[in-house]
Amino acid sequence: MDEFWNIQGHWVWNETVKSLKLKSVSIIVLLVSILVLLGGYANKANEKPNVIVIFIDDMGYADLSCFGNPVVKTPNIDALAQQGIKFTNFYVNSPICSPSRVALFTGCYPMRFKIHSYLDGSKENKRRAMANYLDPDAPFLARVLKKNGYATGQFGKWHMGGGRDLGDVPYPSAYGYDKSLVNFEGIGDRVLFTKGGGSKQSSELGRGNLIWAEKHKTTGIYVDSALGFIERNSNKPFFISLCPNDVHDPHWPSDELLSKFKSASNNPFEQRFFAVLSELDFQIGRFIKRLDKMGLLENTVIIFTSDNGPTDSPNYYNKETYPEGYEGGLYPPGFTGTFSGRKWSLFEGGIRVPFIISWQGKIPKNQTDSTTVLVAMDLFPSICSMLGIKYPNNIDGEDKSVALMGNPIEVKQPIMWEYSSNPGGSIKPGKEEHISPNLAIREGDWKLLINVDSTNLMLFNLKSDPGETNNLAENKSKKAQNMAAKVLAWRRSMPVETPQ
Repeated sequence: MDEFWNIQGHWVWNETVKSLKLKSVSIIVLLVSILVLLGGYANKANEKPNVIVIFIDDMGYADLSCFGNPVVKTPNIDALAQQGIKFTNFYVNSPICSPSRVALFTGCYPMRFKIHSYLDGSKENKRRAMANYLDPDAPFLARVLKKNGYATGQFGKWHMGGGRDLGDVPYPSAYGYDKSLVNFEGIGDRVLFTKGGGSKQSSELGRGNLIWAEKHKTTGIYVDSALGFIERNSNKPFFISLCPNDVHDPHWPSDELLSKFKSASNNPFEQRFFAVLSELDFQIGRFIKRLDKMGLLENTVIIFTSDNGPTDSPNYYNKETYPEGYEGGLYPPGFTGTFSGRKWSLFEGGIRVPFIISWQGKIPKNQTDSTTVLVAMDLFPSICSMLGIKYPNNIDGEDKSVALMGNPIEVKQPIMWEYSSNPGGSIKPGKEEHISPNLAIREGDWKLLINVDSTNLMLFNLKSDPGETNNLAENKSKKAQNMAAKVLAWRRSMPVETPQ
């Protein structure tokens, strides 16, 4: 009996211990699972939002079907608008690429850094009183976000330094980017066109790994690179600048895609444009769908806009690479809606561009804000404010995050523009009627244009006359004089020579 109990006791003890051990392990696993789950929810709740700025090159106000394109549908970008807010009073700070990009990413008027036209070779930059590259000490959105724990990537057109004969310039990393893949208008790793542009000259600069591709394939490469960067940095929030240049001429779509648009227009330039616009929409859709599959859309702010209006030059193409030119009765493609002027013009068509912002669950869906006057340099402080991040106090942009979150605001502060007022001048539109005075100011519903020498005064009420057809400068002389004084004083305050 003693042995039995010893045996039985031993057996009961072992099984009891085993059972308790199993139960203990189960309890521990359960507790760990609960803690991980709760921790996961806590991390999710405290996770910093991701930010994507999609900055298109030369897209007109009405090039998207959600902004009025009468011919081509852009369903993927339209879907982004349906998930967020369209702004109909969004402006860039310049009607040309380099200063427009500088303003968005620095939050400042680009003339403060002596960048008031496109960055060219060193000789041409000097002639136009231009810097050769953006000062790396300038405030920069990517740098601020990186300091706050963000993984930062630039994919696509840069054009804030590098290219032509300028290889000895700062890399995008000097401005806060962890990874960059640019084009011929920058240095570092870059994608170069197999024909046209400044690709051959860029390749001779070295300073980075080079990928050669046909132009119509480049946005796909940038999208894949951005997605790869996001996946590699899954432990961090990310900031992505995605800057395709499909709709900047020359337009070189694939033959297969071009064939689908042969019947859309009698203008071969417009056929090409429609084809590349369609491909751009497809690539943006592919990018967003992949983000959705990765479960990132609910915590990602997406901004979509353009750096200036569509081109307006009959002789813009390099004759060696694209001999057709815009000849005879043919016209450059791209829509500005009811607005006059195009690229290189301070009339509305050159500086008012489409703008969409989406943030699922945070920003109202399918809304249109036609009240708030928003400008590109406002995005720096507004994005930071939305993220709860402190931004520099030495910038010109205003925090308009309230409007970006779905609450329109009346903007009373004046906004200024300059284009081609320096002694060297810059590119002019191809059509005489699109050439504007070289200074502009918007204040409320009023917009004034004037040359730096005080000639060619124009005053328009944009609420009643968005097409800028009725010059009220004589009828509203006091208003015109007041606004002219403000913009002329602003121009004199800039560190770029003012012609006498």
